[in-house]
Amino acid sequence: MPKRPAGFTLIELLATTSILAIVAGIALSPMSALLERHRASAAASTLVAHMQLARMAAVNHRRRVVLCPSSDGAGCDAGTDWSPGWLLFVDKDGNRQADATDEILRADQQPTSRHLRIVGSAGRQQLRYLPDGTSGGSNLTLSICSQRGELLARVIVNNVGRPRSERPSTALPCPH
Repeated sequence: MPKRPAGFTLIELLATTSILAIVAGIALSPMSALLERHRASAAASTLVAHMQLARMAAVNHRRRVVLCPSSDGAGCDAGTDWSPGWLLFVDKDGNRQADATDEILRADQQPTSRHLRIVGSAGRQQLRYLPDGTSGGSNLTLSICSQRGELLARVIVNNVGRPRSERPSTALPCPH
């Protein structure tokens, strides 16, 4: 019997590649959803950490501290879109705007994935901590949403100033 040469034939290679492509295509959709949930969890954790930093800074400096949406890292943006970034500063004069005399503690631009949108609650555009660590008597909710408009996570600050994060158990639309 003649000895067969070692290796793969072109047909065997094409069949194996086709099967791998089909399996990869099937696995891609659940992997992208998993990656999106991971990005939302990371964004929520980052927001909670910065809120806790703002609260500690207010108590340590014994002054008002503001965390607000900011696209340039120098001043607060009007509106409820936190996606471009945020600014944390000591508000010495209490006007809720970063002035030249105010100490900027942190400026984060593009802190989350470009695949996510972060929207603040309509009634409150920024988070202000008072020297006693409370959040000034009103709640703030930041919703972390996918590009498709699905709510992935929320970061909620209660009246006392304590931030917490939650993930919806059912699919919900992103608030506008």
